[in-house]
This record gives sequence, structure tokens and C-alpha cells, in this order.
Amino acid sequence: MEELLQIYPILLYTLGIVLLIVLIVLGIKLIKIVDSMNIVLEDVQKKTKSLNGLFNAIDAITDTLSSVSDSIIANITGIVGKVFHKKRKKEEENEENE
Repeated sequence: MEELLQIYPILLYTLGIVLLIVLIVLGIKLIKIVDSMNIVLEDVQKKTKSLNGLFNAIDAITDTLSSVSDSIIANITGIVGKVFHKKRKKEEENEENE
């Protein structure tokens, strides 16, 4: 029993030292991974900034096409509305004359 009381602290200390070393190694690897990810993210950020001009041009073109199509649709509906409105006036005039 006395031998176990002497062996347990030595065993616990060695396991604690091993755990500490493993955690230090994992921490160092984690720092290296974070640094490499920062490099990759900075590269991606530079590439997306270079594409902002293209996206702005596409946005301007779609806005222009949208406004043109809206004006064409408004003109077509106005013409159709006038045609049906004239027919209704003629029908009302015919009903009044009868």
C-alpha cells in the first residue's frame, strides 16, 4: 500500500507533464493554422475587391434594363387602356342614343 502511495504521485506528475506538452504542441499548430488561414482570407478579400467594379457595372445595366422594361410596359398598358376606354365611351353613347 505504501508503494502505491509513492507511485501514484510520480505517475500523475508524468501524465500531467505529457498532457502539458501535448497542449503546447497543439497550441503551436493552431497558431500556424490561423496564420495560414489569415493569408488565404486576405488573398480572397483582394480578389473580391477587384471584382467590385464588374458587379457595379452589372448592377447598373440591370437597373437600366429594368427601367426601360417598366416604361415599355407602362406605355403598352396605357394604349390598351385607351382602346378599351374608347370602346366603352362608344357603347355608352350608343346606349344614350337609343
